[in-house]
Amino acid sequence: MSLHASTTPSLLLRFLETGPKALEFLEAKTHLKFSMRPVAPDYHPDQPGGTLGYRVLDPLDFDARVMGDKLALIRPPIPEFTVFGGMMVGRKDIPHMFSMLRSPTSALHAAGILARHARDRLLHGRATRLVLGSAMAGRLAHSVFQAGIELVTEAAAEDLCVEEGRVTGLTLRTKEGTHHVSARCGVVLAAGGAARASILEDTLHPHGDHWSMSPEGSTGDSLVMAASLGVAPAQGNIAPLFYAPVSLLPQQDGSVRPFPHLFLGRAKPGVYAVDGTGQRFVNEASSYHDFVRAMLGHGTGRVPEGSIWLLADHITLRRYGLGAVRPFPAPVGAHVRSGYLKRAKTLAELARAIGIPADALTATAVQVTGFAATGVDEDQGKGGNAYNRYLGDASVAPNPCLGPLARGPFYAIQLHPGDIGASVGLPIDPQARVITTEGRPVPGLFACGNDANSIMGGTYPGAGITLGPALTFGYIAAHSAAGKSTAGG
Repeated sequence: MSLHASTTPSLLLRFLETGPKALEFLEAKTHLKFSMRPVAPDYHPDQPGGTLGYRVLDPLDFDARVMGDKLALIRPPIPEFTVFGGMMVGRKDIPHMFSMLRSPTSALHAAGILARHARDRLLHGRATRLVLGSAMAGRLAHSVFQAGIELVTEAAAEDLCVEEGRVTGLTLRTKEGTHHVSARCGVVLAAGGAARASILEDTLHPHGDHWSMSPEGSTGDSLVMAASLGVAPAQGNIAPLFYAPVSLLPQQDGSVRPFPHLFLGRAKPGVYAVDGTGQRFVNEASSYHDFVRAMLGHGTGRVPEGSIWLLADHITLRRYGLGAVRPFPAPVGAHVRSGYLKRAKTLAELARAIGIPADALTATAVQVTGFAATGVDEDQGKGGNAYNRYLGDASVAPNPCLGPLARGPFYAIQLHPGDIGASVGLPIDPQARVITTEGRPVPGLFACGNDANSIMGGTYPGAGITLGPALTFGYIAAHSAAGKSTAGG
Protein backbone atom coordinates (compact mmCIF):
# COMPACT_ATOMS: atom_id res chain seq x y z
CA MET A 1 0.00 0.00 0.00
CA SER A 2 1.42 3.34 -1.04
CA LEU A 3 0.45 6.25 1.21
CA HIS A 4 1.11 9.98 0.98
CA ALA A 5 3.75 11.50 3.26
CA SER A 6 0.93 12.86 5.43
CA THR A 7 0.26 9.32 6.67
CA THR A 8 3.86 8.43 7.47
CA PRO A 9 4.76 6.62 10.69
CA SER A 10 6.02 9.90 12.17
CA LEU A 11 2.53 11.38 11.87
CA LEU A 12 0.93 8.32 13.45
CA LEU A 13 3.50 8.34 16.24
CA ARG A 14 2.77 12.01 16.95
CA PHE A 15 -0.91 11.17 17.29
CA LEU A 16 -0.21 8.34 19.74
CA GLU A 17 2.21 10.43 21.80
CA THR A 18 0.14 13.61 21.93
CA GLY A 19 -3.42 12.25 22.08
CA PRO A 20 -3.37 11.60 25.85
CA LYS A 21 -1.97 15.10 26.49
CA ALA A 22 -4.69 16.67 24.39
CA LEU A 23 -7.35 14.79 26.34
CA GLU A 24 -5.84 15.78 29.67
CA PHE A 25 -5.81 19.42 28.55
CA LEU A 26 -9.41 19.34 27.37
CA GLU A 27 -10.70 17.73 30.54
CA ALA A 28 -8.73 20.17 32.71
CA LYS A 29 -9.43 23.39 30.80
CA THR A 30 -12.87 22.89 29.20
CA HIS A 31 -16.26 21.40 30.01
CA LEU A 32 -15.49 18.38 27.83
CA LYS A 33 -15.50 15.21 29.91
CA PHE A 34 -15.26 11.59 28.77
CA SER A 35 -16.22 8.12 29.89
CA MET A 36 -14.43 5.01 28.70
CA ARG A 37 -16.41 2.32 26.91
CA PRO A 38 -15.37 -1.00 28.51
CA VAL A 39 -16.88 -3.09 25.71
CA ALA A 40 -16.38 -1.70 22.21
CA PRO A 41 -14.51 -4.01 19.84
CA ASP A 42 -12.41 -2.55 17.05
CA TYR A 43 -13.99 -2.93 13.63
CA HIS A 44 -11.38 -5.60 12.84
CA PRO A 45 -10.78 -7.06 16.31
CA ASP A 46 -8.92 -10.11 15.03
CA GLN A 47 -6.16 -8.02 13.46
CA PRO A 48 -2.84 -7.66 15.34
CA GLY A 49 -3.28 -5.08 18.08
CA GLY A 50 -7.08 -5.37 17.98
CA THR A 51 -8.95 -4.87 21.22
CA LEU A 52 -12.40 -5.66 22.57
CA GLY A 53 -12.75 -2.55 24.73
CA TYR A 54 -11.24 0.27 26.77
CA ARG A 55 -10.14 2.14 23.67
CA VAL A 56 -13.23 4.18 22.80
CA LEU A 57 -14.07 7.34 24.74
CA ASP A 58 -17.56 8.88 24.79
CA PRO A 59 -18.31 12.48 25.78
CA LEU A 60 -20.56 12.64 28.80
CA ASP A 61 -24.14 13.72 28.18
CA PHE A 62 -24.56 17.49 28.43
CA ASP A 63 -27.42 19.50 29.92
CA ALA A 64 -27.37 22.34 27.40
CA ARG A 65 -29.87 24.46 29.35
CA VAL A 66 -26.84 26.14 30.93
CA MET A 67 -26.03 27.67 27.52
CA GLY A 68 -29.11 29.86 27.49
CA ASP A 69 -29.74 31.51 24.11
CA LYS A 70 -26.34 30.28 22.85
CA LEU A 71 -27.88 26.82 22.47
CA ALA A 72 -29.45 28.04 19.23
CA LEU A 73 -25.96 27.98 17.68
CA ILE A 74 -25.63 24.20 18.19
CA ARG A 75 -26.95 22.39 15.13
CA PRO A 76 -29.41 19.61 16.02
CA PRO A 77 -28.59 16.09 14.77
CA ILE A 78 -30.23 14.91 11.57
CA PRO A 79 -33.90 14.08 12.26
CA GLU A 80 -33.53 10.38 11.41
CA PHE A 81 -31.03 9.99 14.25
CA THR A 82 -33.60 11.20 16.76
CA VAL A 83 -36.98 9.94 17.94
CA PHE A 84 -40.20 11.61 19.00
CA GLY A 85 -39.55 14.94 17.35
CA GLY A 86 -35.87 15.50 18.01
CA MET A 87 -35.09 13.48 21.14
CA MET A 88 -31.47 12.33 21.11
CA VAL A 89 -30.72 8.76 22.11
CA GLY A 90 -27.35 7.80 23.58
CA ARG A 91 -25.71 4.41 23.42
CA LYS A 92 -26.90 3.48 26.90
CA ASP A 93 -30.45 4.46 25.94
CA ILE A 94 -30.69 2.23 22.86
CA PRO A 95 -31.09 -1.15 24.64
CA HIS A 96 -33.77 0.35 26.88
CA MET A 97 -35.68 1.77 23.91
CA PHE A 98 -35.71 -1.66 22.26
CA SER A 99 -36.81 -3.39 25.49
CA MET A 100 -39.17 -0.82 27.01
CA LEU A 101 -42.22 -3.01 26.33
CA ARG A 102 -40.60 -6.11 27.81
CA SER A 103 -38.63 -4.83 30.80
CA PRO A 104 -39.88 -2.67 33.72
CA THR A 105 -36.37 -1.24 34.16
CA SER A 106 -36.20 -0.27 30.51
CA ALA A 107 -39.71 1.14 30.62
CA LEU A 108 -38.76 3.37 33.56
CA HIS A 109 -35.58 4.55 31.81
CA ALA A 110 -37.44 5.31 28.59
CA ALA A 111 -40.20 7.12 30.47
CA GLY A 112 -37.64 9.34 32.19
CA ILE A 113 -35.93 10.56 29.04
CA LEU A 114 -39.28 10.92 27.26
CA ALA A 115 -40.59 13.12 30.08
CA ARG A 116 -37.43 15.22 29.95
CA HIS A 117 -37.80 15.64 26.20
CA ALA A 118 -41.45 16.64 26.46
CA ARG A 119 -40.53 19.32 28.99
CA ASP A 120 -37.68 20.52 26.78
CA ARG A 121 -39.95 20.85 23.76
CA LEU A 122 -42.46 22.84 25.80
CA LEU A 123 -39.98 25.19 27.48
CA HIS A 124 -37.11 25.41 24.96
CA GLY A 125 -38.55 24.29 21.63
CA ARG A 126 -35.87 21.64 21.18
CA ALA A 127 -33.91 18.92 22.98
CA THR A 128 -31.49 20.18 25.63
CA ARG A 129 -30.15 16.77 26.64
CA LEU A 130 -27.23 16.43 24.26
CA VAL A 131 -25.51 13.06 23.73
CA LEU A 132 -22.51 11.71 21.81
CA GLY A 133 -21.27 14.14 19.12
CA SER A 134 -23.82 16.79 20.03
CA ALA A 135 -22.61 16.62 23.64
CA MET A 136 -19.02 17.14 22.49
CA ALA A 137 -20.00 20.14 20.38
CA GLY A 138 -22.11 21.61 23.17
CA ARG A 139 -19.47 21.18 25.86
CA LEU A 140 -16.73 22.72 23.72
CA ALA A 141 -18.94 25.58 22.55
CA HIS A 142 -19.98 26.35 26.14
CA SER A 143 -16.29 26.51 27.06
CA VAL A 144 -15.62 28.93 24.20
CA PHE A 145 -18.48 31.22 25.21
CA GLN A 146 -17.52 31.20 28.88
CA ALA A 147 -13.94 32.12 27.96
CA GLY A 148 -15.20 35.20 26.14
CA ILE A 149 -13.89 34.07 22.76
CA GLU A 150 -15.67 35.75 19.86
CA LEU A 151 -17.33 33.27 17.54
CA VAL A 152 -18.33 34.60 14.14
CA THR A 153 -21.12 32.62 12.55
CA GLU A 154 -22.63 32.74 9.06
CA ALA A 155 -19.26 33.72 7.64
CA ALA A 156 -17.46 32.13 4.70
CA ALA A 157 -13.67 32.09 4.35
CA GLU A 158 -12.91 33.22 0.81
CA ASP A 159 -9.14 33.62 0.62
CA LEU A 160 -5.91 33.42 2.57
CA CYS A 161 -3.85 36.57 3.12
CA VAL A 162 -0.17 36.03 2.38
CA GLU A 163 2.75 38.35 3.02
CA GLU A 164 6.28 37.40 1.96
CA GLY A 165 5.31 33.75 1.69
CA ARG A 166 3.65 33.57 5.11
CA VAL A 167 -0.09 33.22 5.79
CA THR A 168 -1.05 36.25 7.87
CA GLY A 169 -4.84 36.10 7.87
CA LEU A 170 -7.88 35.48 5.73
CA THR A 171 -10.77 37.18 4.00
CA LEU A 172 -14.26 36.54 5.31
CA ARG A 173 -17.56 37.13 3.57
CA THR A 174 -20.47 37.89 5.88
CA LYS A 175 -23.94 39.40 5.54
CA GLU A 176 -22.38 42.78 6.23
CA GLY A 177 -19.78 42.41 3.49
CA THR A 178 -16.13 41.39 3.18
CA HIS A 179 -13.77 41.54 6.14
CA HIS A 180 -10.05 40.94 6.53
CA VAL A 181 -8.92 39.12 9.67
CA SER A 182 -5.27 39.28 10.71
CA ALA A 183 -3.63 36.26 12.31
CA ARG A 184 -0.44 36.96 14.22
CA CYS A 185 0.38 33.30 14.90
CA GLY A 186 -1.25 31.58 11.94
CA VAL A 187 -4.45 30.26 10.39
CA VAL A 188 -5.85 26.82 11.22
CA LEU A 189 -8.03 25.29 8.50
CA ALA A 190 -10.83 23.19 9.99
CA ALA A 191 -13.79 23.73 7.69
CA GLY A 192 -15.32 20.24 7.77
CA GLY A 193 -13.54 18.57 4.89
CA ALA A 194 -14.20 17.92 1.23
CA ALA A 195 -16.90 15.24 1.06
CA ARG A 196 -19.00 17.52 -1.17
CA ALA A 197 -16.11 19.16 -3.06
CA SER A 198 -16.92 19.51 -6.74
CA ILE A 199 -13.21 19.77 -7.54
CA LEU A 200 -12.78 16.19 -6.26
CA GLU A 201 -15.86 14.69 -7.91
CA ASP A 202 -13.91 12.18 -10.00
CA THR A 203 -11.80 11.15 -7.01
CA LEU A 204 -14.64 10.86 -4.52
CA HIS A 205 -17.41 9.37 -6.65
CA PRO A 206 -16.05 7.38 -9.59
CA HIS A 207 -18.97 4.98 -9.09
CA GLY A 208 -21.59 7.63 -9.89
CA ASP A 209 -24.53 6.91 -7.57
CA HIS A 210 -23.57 8.42 -4.22
CA TRP A 211 -25.17 10.20 -1.26
CA SER A 212 -23.22 12.12 1.37
CA MET A 213 -24.25 12.55 5.00
CA SER A 214 -21.68 15.31 5.46
CA PRO A 215 -22.92 18.84 6.17
CA GLU A 216 -23.76 20.95 3.13
CA GLY A 217 -20.74 23.14 3.86
CA SER A 218 -18.20 20.32 3.43
CA THR A 219 -17.28 21.64 -0.02
CA GLY A 220 -13.49 21.62 0.26
CA ASP A 221 -13.10 25.41 0.47
CA SER A 222 -9.83 24.98 2.39
CA LEU A 223 -8.38 22.88 -0.42
CA VAL A 224 -9.25 25.61 -2.91
CA MET A 225 -7.68 28.35 -0.81
CA ALA A 226 -4.50 26.35 -0.18
CA ALA A 227 -4.06 25.44 -3.86
CA SER A 228 -2.61 28.86 -4.70
CA LEU A 229 0.20 28.17 -2.22
CA GLY A 230 1.34 25.00 -3.98
CA VAL A 231 -0.72 22.62 -1.85
CA ALA A 232 -2.59 19.71 -3.39
CA PRO A 233 -4.89 17.12 -1.78
CA ALA A 234 -3.02 14.12 -0.42
CA GLN A 235 -2.71 11.08 -2.65
CA GLY A 236 -2.66 7.34 -2.02
CA ASN A 237 -5.50 6.78 0.44
CA ILE A 238 -7.07 3.34 0.18
CA ALA A 239 -10.50 4.97 0.02
CA PRO A 240 -11.25 8.68 -0.59
CA LEU A 241 -14.26 8.70 1.75
CA PHE A 242 -15.42 7.26 5.03
CA TYR A 243 -18.18 5.16 3.53
CA ALA A 244 -21.62 4.38 4.90
CA PRO A 245 -24.57 2.71 3.15
CA VAL A 246 -27.69 4.86 2.95
CA SER A 247 -31.32 4.39 2.07
CA LEU A 248 -33.38 7.21 0.60
CA LEU A 249 -36.25 8.37 2.76
CA PRO A 250 -39.02 10.15 0.79
CA GLN A 251 -39.99 13.61 2.07
CA GLN A 252 -43.33 15.38 1.84
CA ASP A 253 -42.03 17.83 -0.79
CA GLY A 254 -41.12 14.99 -3.15
CA SER A 255 -37.39 15.01 -2.37
CA VAL A 256 -35.48 12.27 -0.58
CA ARG A 257 -33.23 12.38 2.47
CA PRO A 258 -30.35 9.89 2.82
CA PHE A 259 -30.62 7.75 5.94
CA PRO A 260 -27.30 6.21 7.08
CA HIS A 261 -27.21 2.53 8.03
CA LEU A 262 -24.34 2.65 10.50
CA PHE A 263 -24.48 0.11 13.30
CA LEU A 264 -28.01 -0.48 14.58
CA GLY A 265 -29.72 -2.67 11.98
CA ARG A 266 -27.46 -4.61 9.65
CA ALA A 267 -25.91 -6.82 12.33
CA LYS A 268 -29.20 -7.90 13.85
CA PRO A 269 -30.33 -11.53 13.42
CA GLY A 270 -32.55 -11.98 10.40
CA VAL A 271 -31.29 -8.95 8.46
CA TYR A 272 -29.51 -9.78 5.20
CA ALA A 273 -28.27 -7.92 2.12
CA VAL A 274 -28.47 -9.12 -1.47
CA ASP A 275 -27.41 -7.66 -4.80
CA GLY A 276 -29.24 -7.64 -8.11
CA THR A 277 -28.67 -11.37 -8.54
CA GLY A 278 -30.50 -12.19 -5.31
CA GLN A 279 -27.30 -13.38 -3.65
CA ARG A 280 -25.45 -12.13 -0.59
CA PHE A 281 -22.14 -10.40 -1.22
CA VAL A 282 -21.00 -9.11 2.20
CA ASN A 283 -20.95 -9.81 5.91
CA GLU A 284 -23.88 -7.59 6.89
CA ALA A 285 -22.43 -7.02 10.37
CA SER A 286 -19.18 -5.57 9.05
CA SER A 287 -18.44 -1.89 9.58
CA TYR A 288 -20.34 0.64 7.50
CA HIS A 289 -17.08 1.52 5.71
CA ASP A 290 -16.34 -2.10 4.79
CA PHE A 291 -19.95 -2.69 3.78
CA VAL A 292 -19.84 0.01 1.09
CA ARG A 293 -16.42 -1.11 -0.08
CA ALA A 294 -18.05 -4.50 -0.71
CA MET A 295 -20.93 -2.77 -2.49
CA LEU A 296 -18.39 -1.15 -4.78
CA GLY A 297 -16.49 -4.39 -5.29
CA HIS A 298 -13.33 -3.31 -3.42
CA GLY A 299 -11.29 -6.25 -2.25
CA THR A 300 -13.73 -8.84 -3.62
CA GLY A 301 -12.96 -8.75 -7.32
CA ARG A 302 -16.70 -8.72 -7.95
CA VAL A 303 -18.86 -5.66 -8.44
CA PRO A 304 -22.40 -6.54 -7.37
CA GLU A 305 -24.88 -6.36 -10.20
CA GLY A 306 -27.84 -4.01 -9.95
CA SER A 307 -29.38 -2.69 -6.79
CA ILE A 308 -28.46 -3.59 -3.23
CA TRP A 309 -31.34 -4.54 -0.95
CA LEU A 310 -31.57 -5.04 2.80
CA LEU A 311 -34.06 -7.79 3.70
CA ALA A 312 -36.01 -8.93 6.76
CA ASP A 313 -39.06 -10.98 7.54
CA HIS A 314 -41.99 -9.73 9.62
CA ILE A 315 -40.78 -10.92 13.01
CA THR A 316 -37.34 -9.39 12.49
CA LEU A 317 -38.67 -6.06 11.26
CA ARG A 318 -41.09 -5.67 14.17
CA ARG A 319 -38.46 -6.63 16.72
CA TYR A 320 -35.53 -4.54 15.46
CA GLY A 321 -36.85 -2.20 12.77
CA LEU A 322 -35.09 -1.76 9.44
CA GLY A 323 -33.36 1.46 8.45
CA ALA A 324 -35.67 4.39 9.22
CA VAL A 325 -38.49 1.96 10.04
CA ARG A 326 -38.86 1.78 13.82
CA PRO A 327 -39.58 -1.48 15.67
CA PHE A 328 -42.96 -2.32 17.22
CA PRO A 329 -45.12 -0.52 18.27
CA ALA A 330 -44.23 2.10 15.63
CA PRO A 331 -46.43 1.76 12.52
CA VAL A 332 -44.92 0.77 9.18
CA GLY A 333 -47.75 1.67 6.81
CA ALA A 334 -46.47 5.14 5.95
CA HIS A 335 -43.11 3.73 4.88
CA VAL A 336 -44.83 1.14 2.66
CA ARG A 337 -47.06 3.78 1.07
CA SER A 338 -44.12 6.10 0.39
CA GLY A 339 -42.22 3.31 -1.37
CA TYR A 340 -39.32 3.43 1.10
CA LEU A 341 -40.22 -0.02 2.44
CA LYS A 342 -41.16 -2.79 0.01
CA ARG A 343 -43.54 -5.40 1.41
CA ALA A 344 -44.86 -8.66 -0.03
CA LYS A 345 -46.60 -11.77 1.29
CA THR A 346 -44.07 -14.17 -0.24
CA LEU A 347 -40.41 -14.03 -1.21
CA ALA A 348 -41.35 -14.58 -4.85
CA GLU A 349 -43.62 -11.53 -4.77
CA LEU A 350 -40.94 -9.47 -3.06
CA ALA A 351 -38.39 -10.53 -5.66
CA ARG A 352 -40.68 -9.36 -8.45
CA ALA A 353 -41.27 -6.06 -6.65
CA ILE A 354 -37.56 -5.27 -6.38
CA GLY A 355 -36.53 -6.74 -9.72
CA ILE A 356 -34.34 -9.69 -8.76
CA PRO A 357 -34.62 -13.43 -9.61
CA ALA A 358 -37.22 -15.11 -7.39
CA ASP A 359 -35.50 -18.51 -7.38
CA ALA A 360 -32.19 -16.98 -6.30
CA LEU A 361 -33.78 -14.97 -3.49
CA THR A 362 -35.68 -18.02 -2.26
CA ALA A 363 -32.48 -20.06 -2.27
CA THR A 364 -30.69 -17.35 -0.30
CA ALA A 365 -33.50 -17.27 2.28
CA VAL A 366 -33.35 -21.05 2.72
CA GLN A 367 -29.58 -20.86 3.09
CA VAL A 368 -29.51 -18.14 5.77
CA THR A 369 -32.35 -19.76 7.69
CA GLY A 370 -30.22 -22.89 7.83
CA PHE A 371 -27.22 -20.86 8.99
CA ALA A 372 -29.36 -19.39 11.78
CA ALA A 373 -30.14 -22.91 13.04
CA THR A 374 -26.48 -24.00 13.10
CA GLY A 375 -25.08 -20.63 14.22
CA VAL A 376 -22.45 -20.58 11.47
CA ASP A 377 -22.66 -18.35 8.40
CA GLU A 378 -20.75 -20.47 5.91
CA ASP A 379 -21.21 -17.89 3.15
CA GLN A 380 -20.19 -14.48 4.53
CA GLY A 381 -19.19 -15.15 8.15
CA LYS A 382 -21.78 -12.91 9.81
CA GLY A 383 -21.34 -13.08 13.58
CA GLY A 384 -17.85 -14.46 13.14
CA ASN A 385 -15.97 -11.89 15.23
CA ALA A 386 -16.43 -9.85 18.40
CA TYR A 387 -17.42 -6.66 16.57
CA ASN A 388 -20.21 -8.47 14.74
CA ARG A 389 -21.52 -10.07 17.92
CA TYR A 390 -21.31 -6.77 19.83
CA LEU A 391 -23.83 -5.27 17.40
CA GLY A 392 -26.11 -8.32 17.30
CA ASP A 393 -28.69 -9.44 19.85
CA ALA A 394 -27.09 -11.17 22.81
CA SER A 395 -30.39 -12.88 23.65
CA VAL A 396 -30.27 -14.86 20.40
CA ALA A 397 -28.39 -18.18 20.27
CA PRO A 398 -26.34 -19.80 18.94
CA ASN A 399 -25.27 -16.75 16.91
CA PRO A 400 -26.46 -13.25 17.96
CA CYS A 401 -26.25 -12.04 14.35
CA LEU A 402 -28.12 -14.85 12.60
CA GLY A 403 -31.86 -15.31 12.38
CA PRO A 404 -34.30 -16.85 9.92
CA LEU A 405 -35.71 -15.22 6.80
CA ALA A 406 -38.77 -17.42 6.74
CA ARG A 407 -42.07 -15.90 7.91
CA GLY A 408 -43.95 -13.45 5.73
CA PRO A 409 -44.72 -10.81 5.01
CA PHE A 410 -41.21 -9.97 3.81
CA TYR A 411 -39.60 -6.55 3.54
CA ALA A 412 -36.82 -4.85 1.58
CA ILE A 413 -35.11 -1.45 1.60
CA GLN A 414 -32.81 -0.31 -1.20
CA LEU A 415 -29.29 0.77 -0.24
CA HIS A 416 -26.92 3.16 -2.01
CA PRO A 417 -23.25 4.09 -1.50
CA GLY A 418 -22.83 7.04 0.85
CA ASP A 419 -20.34 8.63 3.21
CA ILE A 420 -19.99 10.42 6.54
CA GLY A 421 -16.94 12.43 5.50
CA ALA A 422 -13.90 12.54 3.25
CA SER A 423 -10.63 10.87 4.14
CA VAL A 424 -8.85 12.94 1.46
CA GLY A 425 -7.63 16.30 2.67
CA LEU A 426 -4.67 18.61 3.02
CA PRO A 427 -1.32 16.94 3.75
CA ILE A 428 0.15 17.96 7.11
CA ASP A 429 3.35 17.23 8.99
CA PRO A 430 3.63 16.15 12.66
CA GLN A 431 3.37 19.82 13.71
CA ALA A 432 -0.01 20.07 11.90
CA ARG A 433 1.56 22.41 9.33
CA VAL A 434 0.12 22.20 5.83
CA ILE A 435 2.79 21.02 3.40
CA THR A 436 3.20 21.67 -0.30
CA THR A 437 3.61 19.15 -3.10
CA GLU A 438 7.36 19.64 -2.65
CA GLY A 439 7.13 18.62 0.99
CA ARG A 440 7.69 22.11 2.45
CA PRO A 441 5.50 23.47 5.26
CA VAL A 442 3.57 26.63 4.40
CA PRO A 443 4.55 29.22 7.05
CA GLY A 444 1.57 30.22 9.16
CA LEU A 445 -0.84 27.60 7.76
CA PHE A 446 -2.14 24.64 9.75
CA ALA A 447 -4.95 22.10 9.33
CA CYS A 448 -6.86 19.63 11.46
CA GLY A 449 -10.15 17.76 11.49
CA ASN A 450 -11.46 16.56 8.15
CA ASP A 451 -9.61 19.36 6.36
CA ALA A 452 -6.43 17.40 7.06
CA ASN A 453 -5.85 14.15 5.21
CA SER A 454 -6.85 11.20 7.36
CA ILE A 455 -3.89 9.78 9.25
CA MET A 456 -5.58 6.40 8.74
CA GLY A 457 -4.95 6.61 4.99
CA GLY A 458 -8.54 5.85 4.02
CA THR A 459 -8.95 2.85 6.30
CA TYR A 460 -11.46 2.68 9.16
CA PRO A 461 -10.12 0.59 12.04
CA GLY A 462 -12.54 1.69 14.74
CA ALA A 463 -14.81 4.27 16.30
CA GLY A 464 -13.45 7.79 16.72
CA ILE A 465 -10.88 7.76 13.91
CA THR A 466 -11.97 11.24 12.82
CA LEU A 467 -12.73 12.91 16.16
CA GLY A 468 -9.63 11.56 17.90
CA PRO A 469 -7.15 12.96 15.36
CA ALA A 470 -9.23 16.16 15.07
CA LEU A 471 -8.91 16.90 18.78
CA THR A 472 -5.26 15.88 18.87
CA PHE A 473 -4.04 17.80 15.84
CA GLY A 474 -6.15 20.80 16.78
CA TYR A 475 -4.22 20.79 20.05
CA ILE A 476 -0.94 20.37 18.16
CA ALA A 477 -1.80 23.13 15.67
CA ALA A 478 -2.50 25.59 18.47
CA HIS A 479 0.82 24.84 20.14
CA SER A 480 2.72 25.00 16.84
CA ALA A 481 1.14 28.32 15.88
CA ALA A 482 2.00 29.77 19.27
CA GLY A 483 5.57 28.50 19.03
CA LYS A 484 5.13 26.23 22.02
CA SER A 485 6.01 22.57 22.50
CA THR A 486 3.45 19.94 23.45
CA ALA A 487 6.10 18.03 25.40
CA GLY A 488 4.97 19.47 28.69
CA GLY A 489 1.25 18.97 27.99
